[in-house]
Amino acid sequence: MANAEHTGRTAEVFGATDAGAARARLSAARLGLWLIAAILAVRQLAVVLSTPRGERLTDLETWVGPEGVLHVKGSLYDSTRFTGTPFGGLVLKPLTKAAEQALGWGWTFGTLLLVVALGLVAARALPQPVSRRTSLLAAPVAISLLMLSLPVRNTLWLGQTSIIPVLLVLLGCFAVRGEKASGVLVGLAAALQPAVLLFAPLLWFTGRRRAALSTGAVFAVSTAVAWAAMPHDSYTYWVHHVAGAGLGGQADDLANQSLHGALLRLDLTGPLEIGLFLLLGVAVATLGLRRAVRYARDGQLLLAVAVTGCAAIAVSPTTWQHQLLWVLLAVVGRVGKRASDRYVWPVAVLLVMTLPAKMMLPNMAVVYPLRDNVVLLAALAAATAVPFLSRTSPHYRTPIPTEYAPPVPTRWQRVPLLPFLRRVLTRPNLLLELLLLRVTYAAYQKVRLAATGGSNSGGRARAEEHGHEVLSLERFLHIDIEHAINHAVVKVDWIRNFFDFYYESFHFVVPLTVLGVLYWRRPVDYRWARSSLGFATLLALVGFWLYPLAPPRLLPGLGIIDTVHGVQDFSKPDYGTLTALTNQYAAMPSLHFGWSLWCGLVIAIVAPKWWMKALGLLHPFFTVSAIVATGNHWVLDAVGGAAVVGTGFGLSYVFQGPRARTVTTAAAGVSTPVPVLEKDRTPS
Repeated sequence: MANAEHTGRTAEVFGATDAGAARARLSAARLGLWLIAAILAVRQLAVVLSTPRGERLTDLETWVGPEGVLHVKGSLYDSTRFTGTPFGGLVLKPLTKAAEQALGWGWTFGTLLLVVALGLVAARALPQPVSRRTSLLAAPVAISLLMLSLPVRNTLWLGQTSIIPVLLVLLGCFAVRGEKASGVLVGLAAALQPAVLLFAPLLWFTGRRRAALSTGAVFAVSTAVAWAAMPHDSYTYWVHHVAGAGLGGQADDLANQSLHGALLRLDLTGPLEIGLFLLLGVAVATLGLRRAVRYARDGQLLLAVAVTGCAAIAVSPTTWQHQLLWVLLAVVGRVGKRASDRYVWPVAVLLVMTLPAKMMLPNMAVVYPLRDNVVLLAALAAATAVPFLSRTSPHYRTPIPTEYAPPVPTRWQRVPLLPFLRRVLTRPNLLLELLLLRVTYAAYQKVRLAATGGSNSGGRARAEEHGHEVLSLERFLHIDIEHAINHAVVKVDWIRNFFDFYYESFHFVVPLTVLGVLYWRRPVDYRWARSSLGFATLLALVGFWLYPLAPPRLLPGLGIIDTVHGVQDFSKPDYGTLTALTNQYAAMPSLHFGWSLWCGLVIAIVAPKWWMKALGLLHPFFTVSAIVATGNHWVLDAVGGAAVVGTGFGLSYVFQGPRARTVTTAAAGVSTPVPVLEKDRTPS
């Protein structure tokens, strides 16, 4: 009996200790997230306020500056610089009496406070029930995402008012009590941004009819007051410009992410474009509202608001970049029955709303229609197509679990260092992989191009100095073979053409092919290989940044013949247009050789037949021959490439542990061996 009581007290003590540790971790995570949100806010402030006065808050200056449209007698819309409603102009009119410097600071800080308020309201509006962990962490996460989003950054930079309508709608739907007060706030938002009127039908069809009537009444009264105060401006805005269409920049500008702008960018004009826009607008509004009503009745009112806002983006004649915040709110929707699919939609939304379109899609003419309308397409998808899960679905809170491998014994006790990054044995979501691959490569290109040692004279001198250092070291080691091999290859046309073709063609094709085959045939090895390649590339970027290096073909006096790019004019610091595309001094380490060595090692490790392994190892041999023969790299560059690849495999081992070869089904907790060549494994 005494032993039983002692055991019970011990269990209670350990249980309390575990609960206390969990609370401490949660508090630390919450503090860290709030710190990140604060850092992002300070950074946005610093970026805006450190910009020269004439280049920041340009829209605010256009409105209320000394020469602004609100100061000038006559119509607000004479110059088309003011794109707001007459009611918006009436509200902003008193700001013309504020001191310019004080107004700029006050406007920036005020906008940040509105962003914080928006994040807090959105976090409180998450569909219930939510866990305590989610409720505590949602607010700083929401604020951080808002700070990073392009609409908020544009609003802060331009000095716009586009956050106010979104906040008014959220306050009306989630914060205030009483339908009348809710309708007043939504009506004021519609008076500032007419597309918000689309929320009136949402309120009506979800049973909040008094709020819908109040929305219409407040909008009508606000518009009538502005009409009485500024009849000419009101006629110009509502009749001549059809609710603001044609104001501001050209309607076919890339910043106008509405259906009207997209149709104009497709070279449709005149009655055909107008008729098609009206037809598509009605269809999107109808389908979007039906979906929003369904989600509101399902208890996902925040998602319903986001879907309605996305429909408003599409049907508005002009929707400028700072008015696209509704798309970010759609991140709350849950999509996918499998746990591995659950991240596709939020990641896609966050990438669209935080990164320029050029980073999302490659610079190819065939994808220009998609790239130019990527935010509009995201809004249309959220409003009409994305199959958000209902809260009644069994997969809403409990998705189909992912299969994991059990830990593999290692020689070191603390390996893996990050045990939560368990080996997943099923295929990752293909769309998510493609998105991350494209964004990662775009970021790699930008960092590589921005690395020290570009076309400026100081960077060139430093890179050439490093080139002489490498050449001296190679001469000391008796491996300075670049000049001899280059001139020997130039004399034989078919060998020169072969190495030129190999250098230009296989650098991307082979790694992508290896990743594709692993994804389809060897999912567990795909994740291992992908992580190793990512680590190696990241280390190479550090090398580009710290040690810009002139390759042999760009080192004056060496006499290397550039067989791929042609003769270089050393009197010109940029060597032609090539420097605009890539950093010519990102040579150490050589990723041409590094990626080829990664391919060779992966094939040698996973290929089932000896001839496949041998063929895979020929690729790095041909690559190192090509980079030296064409004058694009030193021999030591290849050594550096091998070093980062080896380190990449090592980091993957240390962080995630050895490659896994067994499956653990998370639902049952049963481990079974699986043949590594299994092809028909169900993707998750």
